[in-house]
Amino acid sequence: MNYRILSILLFLAASAFADGRLVFLDIRGGRVLSANPDGSSVQVLVDGRKAGPDGIVVDASAGQMFWTNMGKAKENDGSIERADLDGKNLTVVVPVAATWTPKQLKLVNGKLYWADREGMRIMRSNEDGTHVVTLVETGEGDAARADAKNWCVGIGVDIAGSKIYWTQKGGSNANEGSLRRANLEIPHGQTPANRSDIEVLYDHLPEPIDIDLDLNKHMIYWTDRGDPPRGNTVNRAPMNSAHRPEPEILVRGLNEGIGIALDLAGGRMFFTDLGGSVYSAKLDGSDKKTLLTGQGSLTGIAYFTMPAPQSTH
Repeated sequence: MNYRILSILLFLAASAFADGRLVFLDIRGGRVLSANPDGSSVQVLVDGRKAGPDGIVVDASAGQMFWTNMGKAKENDGSIERADLDGKNLTVVVPVAATWTPKQLKLVNGKLYWADREGMRIMRSNEDGTHVVTLVETGEGDAARADAKNWCVGIGVDIAGSKIYWTQKGGSNANEGSLRRANLEIPHGQTPANRSDIEVLYDHLPEPIDIDLDLNKHMIYWTDRGDPPRGNTVNRAPMNSAHRPEPEILVRGLNEGIGIALDLAGGRMFFTDLGGSVYSAKLDGSDKKTLLTGQGSLTGIAYFTMPAPQSTH
């Protein structure tokens, strides 16, 4: 077995990860943290990331995690970094200025997908950071950048359905947020800025942030950091519906909700807020638990389990 993977497995074994493991980000402290799904065994894996870590994803088979760094909102200085699951071997994958303000991040079939807030884009690259492309562009220039309705924040990817989903935040508590969908690839002859296949699934949302998808039951889950009664919530809605229902509010009372991660096998979800808490609940929103408090200002979260060892026989 590769020594690096072995050392990571030993690290995770020491963390009692039989029930999976959480990794999450503290944007204020510039930290990548880890914990068991019950909130125990908190560890700081990476510290001193001053560029604003926001979205995180795990490649468990490779023993690696990736996260976005927002940089400064008014400057084109975002980036994506990678490290082993024990925090070692830190590497810049998508270099500074290849993306403006990267937010939520997903890894699907060897491709990184992310939302770029002030860049007003949905973007993709290879897992090693090569071949960065723009899939959607909602605006261009400083005037458009100043309009928060153009800010792309959360992202979900449905490879089987050939769709990408994303949120556009809107102004603070302005009820201008939206949840949108488009084909995975740009229609022939069109551009990221003029593609005709974009659907607005939900509009006039308080401030939608991060997304996760239940591809088995075709449901979209998302956080919203706006004000109550519809904000500071976890929500869900059908991915496909002839008559689109109102979003179902599953959890209320967050302190500016941000990250969300589904554990479909366990029938539960994990979510964070800028107030510094990590929570869990069942997928219907019941049995809400506060796992951690006072952890800084929390943004992205990911849940993962390690793949079963491959037989050598």
